[in-house]
Amino acid sequence: MIRYWIRNAVQEDLAGLRRLACMLNTLNLPDEPAALLDVLMRSQASFDGEIEEPFEREYVFILEDRLTKQIIGTSQVIAQHGTRESPHLFFEVSVLERYSNTIDRHFKHQVLRLGSNYDGPTEIGGLVVDPDYRHAKERLGRQLSMVRFLFMAMYRENFRDRVLAELLPPLQNNKQSLLWESLGRWFTGLDYHEADHISRTNKEFITGLFPSGQIYTCLFSEEVQKVIGTVGERSMPAQKLLESIGFSYKNRVDPFDGGPHFEADFDDIEPICASMDIPVQETRSPLSKPEKWFLASFERPFATQASFIAAVIEGQIDPRRHVLLCQHEDLFELGIKDGQIVRAYPWTKRSAAYGA
Repeated sequence: MIRYWIRNAVQEDLAGLRRLACMLNTLNLPDEPAALLDVLMRSQASFDGEIEEPFEREYVFILEDRLTKQIIGTSQVIAQHGTRESPHLFFEVSVLERYSNTIDRHFKHQVLRLGSNYDGPTEIGGLVVDPDYRHAKERLGRQLSMVRFLFMAMYRENFRDRVLAELLPPLQNNKQSLLWESLGRWFTGLDYHEADHISRTNKEFITGLFPSGQIYTCLFSEEVQKVIGTVGERSMPAQKLLESIGFSYKNRVDPFDGGPHFEADFDDIEPICASMDIPVQETRSPLSKPEKWFLASFERPFATQASFIAAVIEGQIDPRRHVLLCQHEDLFELGIKDGQIVRAYPWTKRSAAYGA
């Protein structure tokens, strides 16, 4: 039996997803039943193709423990983060040098400037794994991260050329943001959670009330300055994974909490480059050289009752026929038919040698 698989989210997942949302509670995965239901409805409409414009779609993936029948993880892809109605907002982080010849003083100041775009990048986010499963040998967090890239690779034309990941910075014990308390509150009169709540439907108050010029971070306390562009302890594993597949920090941070923005060119992301479309061939005989492969299949893509499924199973490349041999039982469980083309990503170093 395949114990863990990843599938597209449906509205019936609300209770299970809310249990996970309370652990993260971000803009993309809010810990509010009504807002979370909207997220699920939009995801279902995206997978089913009810949202006709591809760049308006948002996808939620669910990691399920089939033994306990529990939802134990989730991740997301937003086809385009940044539109005319809801721009992608960020602080550009740069260094400004100033010198006075009169007193012979030279300073390098870190400065922030509010930036925005209206045809922004594809965004990955909303990744959370139940704490009881975070150290499972199946590397479930990695599966939840990689499944987004396999899905994106299957439908390249539906995503932007740049891919964004926003990482959380260190937050206070009450989940307040040091940067927001020192900056955002002064210009909006809102606390961090109020501002976060409003921004889920309208970000105009940020562009309308924030200063448009340079903001010198030396005016903040050292504690606040250290937060800007810093990855929080809980986000460090995500940072390590992202950097290993081609993402890097782009000197941009979230205007709410100062969390760093990591970006990569779509076609340079390792699991996109290293995965491939390949037909599967079922076998009832033991594989002579079995390897672990991460397979993704999308039945009825962008049509009513679309069904996406992904899991790590054993497989073996037959280079002569360019097929991936898999056990009949595994393909049957996943609903994948003999001869069907799947997206396959080598999950072990040995299988990676086959290339893509």
